Amino acid sequence: MGNIAVFSTDDSLNSSILQHCMEFRDEFTPVYLRDKNLILQYLKYELPEIDIFNCEDRYIKIDPIIEVMSKDPWLHYGSIILIHDRKNEKELLKDFQNVNILALIIRGEFDFYFPRLLRILNQNRAILFQRDIHSLLQSNFSGSFVMANDPFDMTTYSNLLANFLYNSNLLNHDEKESFHLAVMELLINAIEHGNCRINYQEKTEWQALGRDILDLMREKNKNPKIAKKKVYMNYWITPKKSSFTIRDEGEGFDWRAYQTQTGAEGLEESHGRGISIASLYMSSLSYNEKGNEVIFEIEHKDKESNVIPEVFTDMEELVFQDQEVVFNQGDKSSHLYYIVSGKFDILTKGKRVSTLTPDDIFLGEMSFLLNNRRSATVRSVGRGVLIKISKEAFINSIKENPHYGFFLARLLAQRLERLNELAVKQGAPI
Repeated sequence: MGNIAVFSTDDSLNSSILQHCMEFRDEFTPVYLRDKNLILQYLKYELPEIDIFNCEDRYIKIDPIIEVMSKDPWLHYGSIILIHDRKNEKELLKDFQNVNILALIIRGEFDFYFPRLLRILNQNRAILFQRDIHSLLQSNFSGSFVMANDPFDMTTYSNLLANFLYNSNLLNHDEKESFHLAVMELLINAIEHGNCRINYQEKTEWQALGRDILDLMREKNKNPKIAKKKVYMNYWITPKKSSFTIRDEGEGFDWRAYQTQTGAEGLEESHGRGISIASLYMSSLSYNEKGNEVIFEIEHKDKESNVIPEVFTDMEELVFQDQEVVFNQGDKSSHLYYIVSGKFDILTKGKRVSTLTPDDIFLGEMSFLLNNRRSATVRSVGRGVLIKISKEAFINSIKENPHYGFFLARLLAQRLERLNELAVKQGAPI
């Protein structure tokens, strides 16, 4: 899995993190950072898959770190774990809304939930941070989760999926939030109505006391027979849409009774609200006859970069219609292009060798950096938008953000690795 960046000066917490990581041998290696400048430097040059923020740290101020991360999309593709006290959870979610939160753990419950989180991460490596995996496959990507009957698992797995779809440029920020909310509601239903068998009256009485339904689920899980039940989730992700199935181990419930909406689109009703919300955000949603399995889909947006680095936002934007040429093979190389949206075929001697999308970030970087003439022709597939970046502007951006140069080097290395893999599959010499 690799390194976990830990932003904490709390020796007790840091010791617990190390102890739990050691249980997984070499899968997780914590790297401790205690200074804001060191934290930002590590984020920029190491691009860690996992960041742990001790939000109660007395010496590390997280606000300036989050501000920098929010402005630079290449710094927040990793997943963030927040350690906090129960008082400030809503404020934290607001502060971190522009980055990829994976899990929130209350400090007093850390030793119970952190090992559990590490097991989840260890079992789901492919979907954690693989920003390029969808573009590498260029087809379908599927998998499954087996969740414990606990709100923590429900939140973590829904974050995993939402972050992946967002990082793959399949959902924009608003769609990500809507998807996450809908999946959370359906998972709550699976645990609440399915596995925990919480009925209408019981829920009403609990809420009348001003108590959270998640706490009622935790109370129910004190019964070993209920606690051992699982929730199963399957996913199929394709370039055009994604499909999901959630199944619980309960006896089923009368889902039809919960589809009757009241108030504004049914959202005023505390019972059945989850189905109403999910129906609003999903393109289709249906239950099996028994009522213990729900199937739903989401349509993906057209290929479009979710966030453009701030240093490129004032540069020239070019719009291409279908089959328009960006540049021809043999042209002089004087500009680099940032891919905002669309698809672009790469052709050598008239033959298409690959197609680039916003997942690939840049177009024409090789000849641009080597001062060579263009080694291929680039042609738009449908409508596409590029940001044209001059050599001077790119060099100045690297001066202001030195990690951009390192990031570009990584990108080139990944491209070469993909070309080598393709050559091996086709039996060509490397």
